[in-house]
Amino acid sequence: MKVILLLLIFLCGFEKNFAQDQILFKAKKVQSAPGQSYEPGELLIQGPKILAIGKKLSVPKKCKVVDWTKYEIYPGLISPGSSLGLAEINSLRSTRDEREVGTHTPEIEAWTAINPDSELIPVARANGITHSVIIPLGGSISGTSGTIALDGWGIEDMIVQKKVALHVWWPGQSLSLSAKKNSSKSINDQENERKKSIREITEYFEQAELYLQLKKNNKAKLSYNPSWEAMIPFVSRKLPIMVHAEETRQIASAIDWATKQKYRIIISGGRDAWKIADKLASSRVPVVFRHVFTAPNHINKPFDNHFRAPGVLANAGVDLSIGLRLGAWSAANQRNLPYHAAHGIPFGLSHNQALASITINPAKLIGLDHRLGSLERGKDATFIACSGDIFDLRTNVAEMRILGKKVNLTSRHTRLFEKYKRRPKIKE
Repeated sequence: MKVILLLLIFLCGFEKNFAQDQILFKAKKVQSAPGQSYEPGELLIQGPKILAIGKKLSVPKKCKVVDWTKYEIYPGLISPGSSLGLAEINSLRSTRDEREVGTHTPEIEAWTAINPDSELIPVARANGITHSVIIPLGGSISGTSGTIALDGWGIEDMIVQKKVALHVWWPGQSLSLSAKKNSSKSINDQENERKKSIREITEYFEQAELYLQLKKNNKAKLSYNPSWEAMIPFVSRKLPIMVHAEETRQIASAIDWATKQKYRIIISGGRDAWKIADKLASSRVPVVFRHVFTAPNHINKPFDNHFRAPGVLANAGVDLSIGLRLGAWSAANQRNLPYHAAHGIPFGLSHNQALASITINPAKLIGLDHRLGSLERGKDATFIACSGDIFDLRTNVAEMRILGKKVNLTSRHTRLFEKYKRRPKIKE
């Protein structure tokens, strides 16, 4: 009898908490996805998940209501690649851990080295970025990236996905000036070097495939090899390979290699990707464009080459994500991600395409579009409240929720602002 009574009390308490745990956000606008919004809009969440979204939702009487009628709600922004947590101060080598020694290190998992107390993480978070893909650098096969949420007590709390993609830095295909001046390295020598570099990458992948085949067939007693083990999800085609390539011939070479080997790749960097946008679209190769604010590489090129590039890619049908260039310097500037996307809007990129490039498209790349990238029933309650349009430089991010939990938006920048705002007046 006592057991039944205790069970009834527990169930009553559970039902009460279930109802109280629901929160309704009333906003001036809810941008649920690119091309879909509610003005005014309402968002109903319970714990870490979204229950409903619309204009006039039916909610329980005891549901908590949050008045955000002066704000616009957007999905949390996703950075498709950074060194957040791996690098702190670019000029101090001891604060940088984004680069590994060696040429082929697929066993490296970038998320394991993240410093959860980095000052740069709250700075990025303060401008609406809720998640980031953390990419390892160094060598030609630098390791595996992971996805983190920009909030958590420790890295175990922050990690969302430990394996996102394997990172391959594709050999350059351009002709150096020294070859044109008939130096010691002829054009043929450089061509042979390029072919050799690609052949080495191919052989490395073939060896990994052989290791996987032997492991499946149990025909030989294999000693554990961490490098080959790390390659298994990629040579078995379960996870994508992110190929870092910039110029046209380099990108085309990577696409041809992936097509022949039947690998699923993502082009990262993609400075000249817009020149072969049709090839990328027909091959269904997504692009993470990282050069919106990179100056044209030739002095006689138009100044707006890279401003127009995102629009060319998106309008050709390429799955486009926009990010910053990789490395320690960019880690400190991740907060500018929405402005990189915004700068393509006057040059051919639509507002919806720009929003997709920093929300749903990166979510698709990392295989988390069932949880992140848009605001839909059943998805994570991860969103931001802004004072205006997310692409307007004057807009401030007022509130952030990750998995329904309110996130502190203070950072080193806001602390210094408050400090100097209270500076003593100078006595005359």
